[in-house]
Amino acid sequence: MCTGHFQAFHAHKSWLSHISWLSILSQYIHRSLFSIRFPSHRHPAMTSPGRLAGLCIIALVLFYGAHLGETKKNSRKEPNVPFPPARPTTHNLAAICHQGRGRPRYPPSFFPKSGSSHFRRRGHAMNRLESWFRVCCSGHLEQSSQILCCAQQAWKNALSLFCVEEYSTMTLPYECCENTGEARWSCFDSELPNPNYTSKPGYNAPEIPEEPGFTFDPNTC
Repeated sequence: MCTGHFQAFHAHKSWLSHISWLSILSQYIHRSLFSIRFPSHRHPAMTSPGRLAGLCIIALVLFYGAHLGETKKNSRKEPNVPFPPARPTTHNLAAICHQGRGRPRYPPSFFPKSGSSHFRRRGHAMNRLESWFRVCCSGHLEQSSQILCCAQQAWKNALSLFCVEEYSTMTLPYECCENTGEARWSCFDSELPNPNYTSKPGYNAPEIPEEPGFTFDPNTC
């Protein structure tokens, strides 16, 4: 029975940006109340289906009420973390290597004290990627083809780790993480906020600790 209530409510998810979730939920409460039999001289106790319906309504109120509160809290102080990063190519490689100090970093102080966990994971992924780009652009690799291959490895590894972190939470993962193989990379390499890796005028990136976990493997190039 609860499954039916949740499925019916989920069918209205597309309405949430236009209609208050509370008005939708109230419809289900009103509708479900008719399935509940309250104690009377004819019905001394609530029937089992009615009791289940009542529990379902309580669960809906608690779950979606908490979700709405978190959504409103985050919308008031939603951090600006441009995401996803573009796939490194021959066209943006020079900017990747030479304009890194002018691209944003996201230290803990950038985020609100509570909430915004998804944006924190995005920011951490961007910090990690910029750190690993420095490995590729540090001068140890002389050929531009190897530098590009290294940057592409760093990009895939950083986003793979981002997806691991996304799935470690109870929230819905970033949509591209639901794909695998090339479909995942094509998804991440779409609707890009900064495809050319251009720097932010007047911005000087703060010092962020180096991110471990990346070693360039030239055998995959």
